[in-house]
Amino acid sequence: MQGELDISVTNNPERSRYEVAVGGVRAAYSTYELEAGRVLVTHTVVRPQFEGRGIGSRLAKFAVEDIRGRGLRIKPVCTFTRSWLRRHPEYESIVDYPAED
Repeated sequence: MQGELDISVTNNPERSRYEVAVGGVRAAYSTYELEAGRVLVTHTVVRPQFEGRGIGSRLAKFAVEDIRGRGLRIKPVCTFTRSWLRRHPEYESIVDYPAED
């Protein structure tokens, strides 16, 4: 279909982050830290020129699916990921929400 973007989402364990490329250009990433039995998603960045296209949501879903597929839990320290998870209760069973400030 014309107008569709060439989007790839990957885990880059060497840099401890999930990354999104659009047409070969890095558009977004989420950093993480590993703990025993879980992954802390610490920060998400979507480059301004890619905002409003659902790229952040695609990134969050990929990360959560990857974490769940590895049999791990997720602690969403990142406010974007935490907000995304609250809108997707189907993942509730693997989420450890941080204490509210």
